[in-house]
Amino acid sequence: MFTLQPRSPTPLVVQIVEGFRRLIEAGSLRAGTKMPSVRQFAAAHEVSVFTVVEAYDRLVAHGWLVSRPNQGFFVKSRPAATPSSAAAASFSFDSMWYLRKIFENRRLQMKPGCGWLPHDWLFDEGLRRALRQIGAEPFDLAGYGHPKGYPELRRLVSEQLAEHEIAAPPEQLLLTQGSSQALDLAARRLVRAGDAVLVDEPGYANMLFMLRLQGAHLVGVPRTPAGYDLAALEARIAQHAPRVFFTQPRLQSPTGSIATLAQLHRVLQLAEKHDITIVENDIYADLDPEPRASLASLDQLQRVVHISSFSKTISPNLRVGYLAAQADLIEDLGQLKMVAGLTSSELNERLVLGALTDSRWRRHLKQLRERLAQAQHATAQRLADLGFELFAEPGCGMVLWARHPDIADSGELSNRAAESDIMLGPGHLFMPDLQPTAWMRFNVAFCGDERLFAFLEQHRRGLQASS
Repeated sequence: MFTLQPRSPTPLVVQIVEGFRRLIEAGSLRAGTKMPSVRQFAAAHEVSVFTVVEAYDRLVAHGWLVSRPNQGFFVKSRPAATPSSAAAASFSFDSMWYLRKIFENRRLQMKPGCGWLPHDWLFDEGLRRALRQIGAEPFDLAGYGHPKGYPELRRLVSEQLAEHEIAAPPEQLLLTQGSSQALDLAARRLVRAGDAVLVDEPGYANMLFMLRLQGAHLVGVPRTPAGYDLAALEARIAQHAPRVFFTQPRLQSPTGSIATLAQLHRVLQLAEKHDITIVENDIYADLDPEPRASLASLDQLQRVVHISSFSKTISPNLRVGYLAAQADLIEDLGQLKMVAGLTSSELNERLVLGALTDSRWRRHLKQLRERLAQAQHATAQRLADLGFELFAEPGCGMVLWARHPDIADSGELSNRAAESDIMLGPGHLFMPDLQPTAWMRFNVAFCGDERLFAFLEQHRRGLQASS
């Protein structure tokens, strides 16, 4: 086998990946060989189970191993790589990581790496009032909802978008099961396997996962604290001739960066020149205290598909989002929605409508933005005190993107954090190529516990002592 070096500056995850890769390349581990179980390897080498899981997942991602349900991991036969096989390998890795580390580990006590708001930050009372109101009215539980979503909610969303200077009549709106379904529908309609697709780098993790599933070739457009690296964007368009750009201009996850108005205009100019459709993910719009322009407001849905949801402000459990686009594209997306899962939940959509029309809704949004601004300031200060570099300091929104010069692999740190009942957001999840990185995402709404910063400081000191 091979021996791990706990005091080496090379993270244990990387040592395990490289050790098995060398054995497979040398023929010591042949195709079809069953790997030691995660717990067996962890016990034999005195390392964390989380560390071994991470290493095996990376080996799957790069096509060295295959995971078989209820059987374990096996050495994979490695034919010549193709774009579709590479996409399938990435999909396998990302789905395993996402399900295990995000949803199954919601039990972890501290969740600074998660993507939702704490329960007591959401509009719980507004939902309860809406639920009581619906319960007092006649409601047909035997039927399906409207294919495009509850008409009254679509009318209200249309009015709200008009306030943000986006002209989207109800017939150009499709209600979805959260922004995730909206992104998935857009990906299935606009992307074919093997297509080059522009994405933010780093980018929205769930969207990257969907595009890999679709078989897309992801082409990263580097983010800057002020939005986009426009020179890199032009170079990638020239090199790859993409037809779609999935992006998040405002309060981008994971960086928190906000693209300037001038940058938005330039992105639209390039899209027009090269016939690129833009899918704008604007799920944090309600968390932004400033009335900024969006790509959709500048373009008026000519080549922009605009996506948002109510998961971040009302409740992630209701799964209500929407998509605005040209009328003919909405018809296509509505057909895909019906094929995939029939209609969305009218009950949930009526609950959201009740919350949005509640007299306390605007007060809730104001208080939520103020609370996030305070958490942004406090978290940025605590991270800076520990020596972390902040990518951007938006002063609003949910996330901060940070790294520490002593921490080379945020994935390794995240595994150790899980052992201390802490869920972190390792940076590789947000990278188009899934490569390890020192950067990590912090959800400021979950960073009020001093035990988080005590753990980070203890880990940093441990790294210094071992170097």
